Amino acid sequence: MADDLWFWKYKLTARQPLNAKSPRREFSGALVRIGEGFACLHPWPEFGDPDLAKCLSDLQGPRRWPIVRRAVRCAAEDADARFIGDALLEEIDVPQSHATLPWQDERILESAVEKGFAHVKLKIGRDAETEAAYLKSSAAKYPQLRWRLDANEAFEPGEAAAFLLGLPEDLRWKIDFVEDPCPYSTTTWPELRQRCKVPLAVDCEAAPVTDAAQVMVIKPAVDEPWLLAEAAASRGQQVVVTSSMEHPLGQCSAAWEAAKLNVQFPGLVGVCGLQTHHLFTPSDFAERLGRWSPEFKPPGGTGLGFDDLLERLPWKKLS
Repeated sequence: MADDLWFWKYKLTARQPLNAKSPRREFSGALVRIGEGFACLHPWPEFGDPDLAKCLSDLQGPRRWPIVRRAVRCAAEDADARFIGDALLEEIDVPQSHATLPWQDERILESAVEKGFAHVKLKIGRDAETEAAYLKSSAAKYPQLRWRLDANEAFEPGEAAAFLLGLPEDLRWKIDFVEDPCPYSTTTWPELRQRCKVPLAVDCEAAPVTDAAQVMVIKPAVDEPWLLAEAAASRGQQVVVTSSMEHPLGQCSAAWEAAKLNVQFPGLVGVCGLQTHHLFTPSDFAERLGRWSPEFKPPGGTGLGFDDLLERLPWKKLS
């Protein structure tokens, strides 16, 4: 198997820090080639992933880490599609996306509205007072928007409640969900939901025990989409599929998984989070995804796409 493993390291530079748990602006990852298939490894050590060196080492050996196993699965599906000349994203409906705003920026929000986004996902948890003020003013300026808030467990339960109850009631009605407002708990989450009257979403960290959540967020880079979607359907939860804010190839993998779930579980998948290339400085790969918009634009090519760009990369054998 080692003879079939190749990699190319990349670095993404964010325009600003991307969430409350990471002040970083530079993110290292790797595209991997397994036989004739391609995948993305974009670890987030802040959220429990091994670092890139450990991911690549694990790819050669036992493949213990979920992020590595998911990359292997992605590459296998990509290879099968490339073998028969099938473009995975060309003839399947990819769900629309929300606009991801890791920071408060009037210019980007205005651009999102102009481009037709109806849902905005705002990262919170750094400065609650400033974030609440921004939410109030933005909701007043754009009353048609639906809001999704992602705290990455930055609050304690009392802090999360204080933040939400500090928002006007009419604004809370416009909140689709609050993702990971505080560490998951089967006692504090129902209390928070009852007090604040907003749906709560759980990310992959607590996916096996999500009864207290109304929304399940699935990240195909580390999660098994079908198994989690089946569990969500049995609990009456909505599913939102998101990328891991990774390389455009990884975004395409997430889009493919979201499209498949949309077919396998009709009505279960809501507006997703598959458009994040605008958060980073431009690249040839990002340009293939087109302008930032709610609709996902396939990059062209077979499998997950990018055929010519992938062939030109200076691949190194993993050994």
